[in-house]
Amino acid sequence: MWTYHNPVNIQAAPGALARLAGLLAGRDCILVTFPQAHGLGLVERMQALLGAQLRGVISDIQPNPDVQWLAPLYEQVQRDHADVPCVVALGGGSVIDSAKALLCATPSGRFAELLAVLEQGGELPPGAHKALIAIPTTAGTGSEVTPWATLWDQAGGRKHSLHQRWTWPEAALIDADLMLSLPAGATLASGLDALSHALESLWNVNRNPVSSQLAVGAARRILRTLPALMQDLGDAGLRAEMAEAALLAGLAFSNTKTALAHSLSYDITLRYGQVHGIACSFSLPLVLEMALGADAQCDAALLSVFDAASGEVAVASLRDFLQRLGVSTDPAQFGLSAGDWQQMVQSAARGPRGRNFIRALA
Repeated sequence: MWTYHNPVNIQAAPGALARLAGLLAGRDCILVTFPQAHGLGLVERMQALLGAQLRGVISDIQPNPDVQWLAPLYEQVQRDHADVPCVVALGGGSVIDSAKALLCATPSGRFAELLAVLEQGGELPPGAHKALIAIPTTAGTGSEVTPWATLWDQAGGRKHSLHQRWTWPEAALIDADLMLSLPAGATLASGLDALSHALESLWNVNRNPVSSQLAVGAARRILRTLPALMQDLGDAGLRAEMAEAALLAGLAFSNTKTALAHSLSYDITLRYGQVHGIACSFSLPLVLEMALGADAQCDAALLSVFDAASGEVAVASLRDFLQRLGVSTDPAQFGLSAGDWQQMVQSAARGPRGRNFIRALA
C-alpha cells in the first residue's frame, strides 16, 4: 500500500500575490521576509494590500537560520505578537523555514523549549500555534509545500530539522513575477536545489507512484529550462516554468523527504560555507551512479529524466548539465581527498536523510 498526502492550498499564477487578502479571510498577520524586500518595494506592497491587518514586519531574516539569532527573535514574536493568528512568509527557503519556527508556540514563550524538541524529538503541546501562508520568491526550496524547516546551530556544528503537525503551510502563493529580480547566483542555486529535490525523491525508499510522476516531470522541466533562464534572467515565461517545476519537485519530496545528496550537503554547508543549492547538487552524478541498479522501476524513472538508454549516458548527461552551468562535480573542489569523500559518504548514509537512499551503504 502507498499513500500520498499534501494539505497545502496552492494558488499559482503571475500576480497571485493579490490573492493574499482573500486567503487571510480577515485575519491579522505578521510578515516575515528578507532585508532586501524593502528596497524591492515588497514590504510597501504588502502594507498596501493588507492595511491594518498587517500587525508587524520582521525583515532581517538571514540565510541559513541559526538558533543563535532565532532565539531572541522567536521570543520577541511570542511576546509582542502572541495574539496574531497568522504568519505570512515572503522570501526564499530561509525565510519560510524561519517562519515555521516563529509560528510554533511554546508554553513559556521561550525558544529553549523549541530547541529541546529539535534536539530530542517529539512534539510541542497544543497551543496558540500560528497558521502559515508561504509566498516563495525563489524557485527551488519547496518549503512552501512541505512541513520541514532546516535550522542550524553553527556554534555546535549541527543541523536541526523542525517538523510539527502545524508546520505544514496552510497555503502557498506561487507568483513568478516575484522572482524576476532574483540575481544569477540565487537563481542557479535555487534551481539546482529543486533538481536535487526531484532526483532525491526518485532514488528514495519512500517514493510512491504520485511522487515519482511529480519528480520526473519536475526534473525534465528543470533540465530544459534552467540553462535558458540563466541566459535570460528577465524572461517571465522561463521564470514561470521554473516556478512550476520547483513546485512539482516540492510536492514530490513533501512525501518522500530527501536522501543521500542532501545528507552530504549539510557537512558541506557547515564546514565550507557552501550555499545549499550547490552543496546538495554537485554530488548528484556520483549519487546517481550509486543509485542505478538498485531497483528496476527507479532505474526506468531516472533514465526517462535524461532520455538515456543506459545509466552511463544518464550520469554523463547530468555531469555535463552541471558543468555547463559552472558547477564542478569533483569533491576535490572542497579539498576532499578520495578517502575523505568516501568517509563522508558513509557518514551521510547513516544520517536520517541518508537512510532514505534506495541502496544500503555499508
